[in-house]
Amino acid sequence: MNETVLITGGTGSIGRHLIPLLRQQGFQISLLSRERKSIPDVTVYQWDIKKGHIDPKAIQTADHIIHLAGAGIADERWTDARKDEILTSRTQSTELIAQALAKNPHKVKSFIGASAIGYYGGDTADRPLIETSQGGSDFLAQVVRAWERSEDSVAALGIRTVKLRTGVALTMDGGALPKLAQPVRLGAGAPIGSGQQYISWIHIDDLCRMYCQALTDESWQGVYNAVAPNPATNESLTKAIASVLHRPMILPNIPAFVIKMMFGELAITVIGGNYVLNKRITDETTFRYKYADLTNALSDLLT
Repeated sequence: MNETVLITGGTGSIGRHLIPLLRQQGFQISLLSRERKSIPDVTVYQWDIKKGHIDPKAIQTADHIIHLAGAGIADERWTDARKDEILTSRTQSTELIAQALAKNPHKVKSFIGASAIGYYGGDTADRPLIETSQGGSDFLAQVVRAWERSEDSVAALGIRTVKLRTGVALTMDGGALPKLAQPVRLGAGAPIGSGQQYISWIHIDDLCRMYCQALTDESWQGVYNAVAPNPATNESLTKAIASVLHRPMILPNIPAFVIKMMFGELAITVIGGNYVLNKRITDETTFRYKYADLTNALSDLLT
């Protein structure tokens, strides 16, 4: 194939799983990085988002772009400075790519951009949400709306643009699952808050396969909910982890106010929930899940 995929955020948990998959499909890989790095079989170009600099060769040599870069939502407490970083790391980086595409000769055919189910709001209870559902109004929703708007600036250049609104990606390489599994392993696992808040999850392998199909199948366009078919409640997820690990569940639920005291506004990512459905994936694509069942997904990751 010998086409080149330029990836931002390629050293994050999704990127680390995605790159080998793309290589298996015959793609060459290049990365945008803030630092000079030497990675085997990968061309690394530099960019500086705050200074508005991007190596034009990165754009000129790419056939496709996968844009994963962005400060972690749940890595730190949401101070005003952290909130600003969460927003600008997504919007400014995307706008920088769009500007580089507009200014430089290129052969880019597709742009696959990360997004998040936070678009619908941090806590939407058990209301079923599809891609055309109304967006929320809280901080997360405002971030994702601005993020997707910045991705529209790439689409405006005539480049096929796909936005994958990702749910909770289950992987042992960071994210929520190791944090949920560790207390269960120690016999101290317990549902959080009411335990009835929904978690719209996806196995990391399925998510990366989704990115690959969005890249290679030109019928993909616009927004897709990148979630597994069956959302789980926090309680059912915690019990499923305990079952897979053969550990008891004997403790009462952790009260929501304790989580709020520990994490502040960030607590919404734990005590809030979303019942997000993968309607466009199911109705409009040929994508098939390896891990549509939660227990199978957890067994693959935890054992």
